[in-house]
Amino acid sequence: MLRLGIDVGGTFTDVAALDCTSGDIVRLKVPSTPREPERGVLAAFDALLRERNCDATAVEFLGHSTTIATNALLGQIGLELPRAALVTTHGFRDVIEIGRQNRSEIYDLFVRRPRPLVAREDRMTVRERIGSQGEIVEPLDEESLTRACAALRQRDDIAAVAVCLLNSYVNDAHERRVAAAIAQALPQAAVVLSSAVDPEYREYERFSTAVVSAVLAPFLARYLDALVVGLQQRGLRVPLYVMRSDGGLATAERATTQPAATIESGPAGGAIAAANLGRRIGARSLLAFDMGGTTAKAGAILDGIPRVAVEFEAAGKTHSGRAIKGSGYPVRYPFVDLAEVSAGGGTIAWVDDAGTLRVGPLSAGADPGPACYGYAEAATVTDANVVLGRCNPDFLLGGDFRIDAARARAAVAALAERTGLDVEATAAGIVTLVDAHMAKALRIVTLERGLDPRDFTLAAFGGGGPLHACALADDLGITRIVVPARPGIFSAEGLLLAELHERFAASVMRCLHETNAEEFERVFADWEAQGSDSLCRQGALAETLRFERAFDARYAGQSFELGIAYDASPTITARTFHAAHRARYGYDVPGEPIEIVNVRLTARAPVPSPPAPPRIAVARTAPASIAQRRVWHDGAFVTTPVYAREQLSEDSAFSGPAVIEQYDACTYLAPEWALRVDDDLLVMERSRESL
Repeated sequence: MLRLGIDVGGTFTDVAALDCTSGDIVRLKVPSTPREPERGVLAAFDALLRERNCDATAVEFLGHSTTIATNALLGQIGLELPRAALVTTHGFRDVIEIGRQNRSEIYDLFVRRPRPLVAREDRMTVRERIGSQGEIVEPLDEESLTRACAALRQRDDIAAVAVCLLNSYVNDAHERRVAAAIAQALPQAAVVLSSAVDPEYREYERFSTAVVSAVLAPFLARYLDALVVGLQQRGLRVPLYVMRSDGGLATAERATTQPAATIESGPAGGAIAAANLGRRIGARSLLAFDMGGTTAKAGAILDGIPRVAVEFEAAGKTHSGRAIKGSGYPVRYPFVDLAEVSAGGGTIAWVDDAGTLRVGPLSAGADPGPACYGYAEAATVTDANVVLGRCNPDFLLGGDFRIDAARARAAVAALAERTGLDVEATAAGIVTLVDAHMAKALRIVTLERGLDPRDFTLAAFGGGGPLHACALADDLGITRIVVPARPGIFSAEGLLLAELHERFAASVMRCLHETNAEEFERVFADWEAQGSDSLCRQGALAETLRFERAFDARYAGQSFELGIAYDASPTITARTFHAAHRARYGYDVPGEPIEIVNVRLTARAPVPSPPAPPRIAVARTAPASIAQRRVWHDGAFVTTPVYAREQLSEDSAFSGPAVIEQYDACTYLAPEWALRVDDDLLVMERSRESL
């Protein structure tokens, strides 16, 4: 029996398959198909079955992560969003366009906000009003609702409707009535209630989350339906599980009910796998670094738990890895807190009008890919690594993917002519620039969060992570790097380790001394019953369920809150909040009243039949280099040993420079770094004195 994880990246679609009999992990990479992503997933599934010489009935679990929702919001060609409408309280039709006062570019007088996902003519209003305490101030006017439904019927191409009424987070009676009328008027349209997808106060963020969910609902449903049908036609008899932004899994059917929760699906798998790695090696502070074909991502893992934030801006802009507030669409759903930069193997190098070498943000992606793939002319980071000898000049993926080193050199040479440098110096400049971009992401999740990167172990994965890890570690003063056994499919392996999640939230908006523990217990009990029912219907076993209770709290009068663990005792809750505030901001005010903003519950459960740990397969013979290759080090080519990772024994140890090749990645061991094999991990270290 096989357990599969399939992760769709910008260049390759990765497959990690656990053979439940032998404990082996089977790895596979096939080119992604950005315009029709389901085609790439099905091709990867077919290739895996051919390699294992089995049929789909051998698959007992299939997890999937994808960036399709993000790509659609970014307007990627071939992924067009449907037309959506909005029904809201009279006088509030422009909330989603007015937004907050955040300016993504504060010195640009002509800065434009993101294009509204719902055109103004498609925003309908109804007369009603619910107060902040849930009281009905003005009953829902049925005549205005009839007019809104009639206007929607006139637009025969409306595929989704977001219903966003004022204060519906505390009383959703009017939203439910509006939704029922719309469902009758437009039975073909998906209807999304703001009170269902984001039952919290702050109307702009709630409205935005509902609108994003609405425009993604028919699009995501089409994608997942096509994928499920294709898999079932191949004989798959188990559910398809989809990774969500918080690192939890849900069945494809459940995922379509919360489309905005899948926006950050892609990066979450790597964080889950890195957290598992940190717990395995006993690293309390682990820095996850994932470099793929189009982007590089970094995240901090503390005590084996990825950091999670409760809100993000979908399809927003970034600057040096930092999200630019006001440039995207706010979505209030927990997501794994990662910094991301446009720096991957396919990132394109170019020369600006001043003759300066630049790298990114554009990427060659999977189509046409780097120049060495044989289709493009533009030089990329991968081409630079081929020129420098760090990547195999003949093939990738264990020989399955031939590359053209001469074409890579010609692409870099075209840039060299414009910079006045020689080819090797230009290639080295490309690598140095992309390393500088990626180091910024690592600083964001450490130094800018009040963490010292020198206290961390760097876990490098993705197709390019191990190739650039030494340079990044040197830049940040990190002295220990760990490369997992299968770095190129590490994010896909995270799908095999993830759990099922269900999340619940409600706004409280009362001071701590005014809250009632019995009231909270009733709310939690109701949520736990709902979570149990949902997770068990998705395949979880009742005895494996776990529940985590939490508060969002702040000092009365503050604008933003902190998440803390729930405790029925007000004294303990206050003590916990003061400590959390002191840790975040450097001070606390014990005499100030504490306001409870939201109450939350997370239900968790392992996927059905959780996998046994993969078998560690390492060689028992002394390591020997399989080749010698001229590799660029510190301004000159040096004859460097090349090792096959599969041939390294458990006690292998040697010093750099060296290159370690394997099917899914290439590891570069820089001078002054030493490598040893620990179980199935590559551990690279250098003394702090040598930095």
